[in-house]
Amino acid sequence: MSESLRRLLFSQGKKIMKTDNLHLDQRGLRRIQRREWLKMLPLAALGAIAVPSVNEKLIKRGLALSDRASETFFRRQQLAPTFSDREVTAFDKFPINSYSTYDAEADLANWKLIVEGMVARPGEYTLEQIKALPKQVQNVKHICIEGWNVIGNFGGARLADFLQLVGADPQARFVEFTCLDDYFTSYDIASCQHPQTLLCYEMYGQPLTKEHGAPLRIHTPIKLGYKSAKHLFTLRVSNVLSRETGFWEDQGYSWYGGI
Repeated sequence: MSESLRRLLFSQGKKIMKTDNLHLDQRGLRRIQRREWLKMLPLAALGAIAVPSVNEKLIKRGLALSDRASETFFRRQQLAPTFSDREVTAFDKFPINSYSTYDAEADLANWKLIVEGMVARPGEYTLEQIKALPKQVQNVKHICIEGWNVIGNFGGARLADFLQLVGADPQARFVEFTCLDDYFTSYDIASCQHPQTLLCYEMYGQPLTKEHGAPLRIHTPIKLGYKSAKHLFTLRVSNVLSRETGFWEDQGYSWYGGI
């Protein structure tokens, strides 16, 4: 606690311990009315927040509460808004966010998505196998935690259809992805089964560029942008999350990341 905050608490305490300008002795202090002590609670809370370790715990508890609330109110069939072609942001105006300088070129020729965990048919899946699933094209918002948002055109297979293809266990709770650029993230199974959550291989009618996550990325308008992982490499279906839940999530971002 800072010295200035200590002095503030001390001065406020002195005010409360005065009645008609008469200081209370220790015996009188024990009899002070409960509502007088309640006046101290906001300052005590401020003091707690000023302590870094307490502050971090409060933030984590707040994020966990927010995640639980988002998951509770989530409805699998409730769709995010969609938009007309004329409302779509021009492709060259779509911002590119990347946390690394990874170049996907060397990994594209022999790329396969490795599937493991609670699935009946683990193994390696080609882009052609994913493209053989029913294709969905949607104009939806991409909302970044940094404060900007755009409307983009995305095409691909529903992740729900792919999970059915690989025989995901109905009792599974999570899906975890790692990426070619060492990014990683994880999702609740219900969000993965949402009809607008895509294994996206196209934007604006063209194959994904390297900058936008070639050859395959997640895109889902029901979560913030950092949950739309690029350059997918492995998919793991599980009942228990790994100790590391996501690149940004492990640094304090919301795990659920819902909108």
